[in-house]
This record gives sequence, C-alpha cells and structure tokens, in this order.
Amino acid sequence: MPNDNQVSVTIPDQTVTDILGHIAAIQTLLPFLLSRDAGDNSVLLGEKSVGFDEKCANYIASNPDFLPSYINPAEVLKDRTARAQILKFLPQLRLLTEQAGDTFDVIGNEIMLADLAYYNSTGEAAKRGRPGAGAIHDDLATRYPGRPSKAQPKPA
Repeated sequence: MPNDNQVSVTIPDQTVTDILGHIAAIQTLLPFLLSRDAGDNSVLLGEKSVGFDEKCANYIASNPDFLPSYINPAEVLKDRTARAQILKFLPQLRLLTEQAGDTFDVIGNEIMLADLAYYNSTGEAAKRGRPGAGAIHDDLATRYPGRPSKAQPKPA
C-alpha cells in the first residue's frame, strides 16, 4: 500500500513567528523590490539575453561615443551589479518557495484523501443503516468539491 502520508510535521507557533520575522528581515534588506502586474512582459534581459548584454557592456566601455545621451552609463553599471548580486541568492529563494508550495500542495492532498475516505465511509455506513451517518453524508455532499450542491436550484 502506498504511503498516503508523505508529510508528518508539527510546526511550533514560535517557528512560524520566527520564519515570518526572517522573511520581514529579508524584505527590509531589499527595500527596492518591485511587484509587476500580471501579464507584464516588459522584461527584456532574460537568461538568453545575458550574452548580448555582455557584448554591449564591452562595446559601451570601448566605444562610449555611440551611447545615446539619455542613457546614464553609471546607472547601467549599477543595474548590472545589482542583477549579479540578486542572482547569487535568487535561485535559493526560488527553490525555497517551490519547496514550500509543493509541501503545501502535498499536505492539502493528504487532507483531501482523508476527507474523501471519511466521506465515503459515511456513505457506506448510511447504506448499512448506521444512525447519523446519512445526515453527515448528506451534509458533506452539499460541500463536496467538484460536484454541484444538492441545494442548488436547477435551471429552468
């Protein structure tokens, strides 16, 4: 029989408080972080464009006369430095976020499997005439995920 309980943990309230404090401390260390709107595809320098940027950096340094007057080379250098610094910790933050999300999903799945087993058990108990089982099963059926509630009126 497969192990339906991949995660068995009790997180002390103090640990949750400590984690929230550490996250707040990281946010304080990075006050310049932005939040983009959903669907904002205005990012031009992705992983595939780094080589292009490296060539541009070399050319800007060796041929600054082609740099438009509205571009501040000190700001571009500052951005490149900040990008390199963020890249040092971003993979670990992404991995941590992904692991926390995956763990959250697995825990939710384990809960749902237990809930469905209980729901099915009440249905079976109701079929066998166990007192109270039918009422519990019918009440749960109104909230059963993925199924319309029995209380919903039918369209005319």
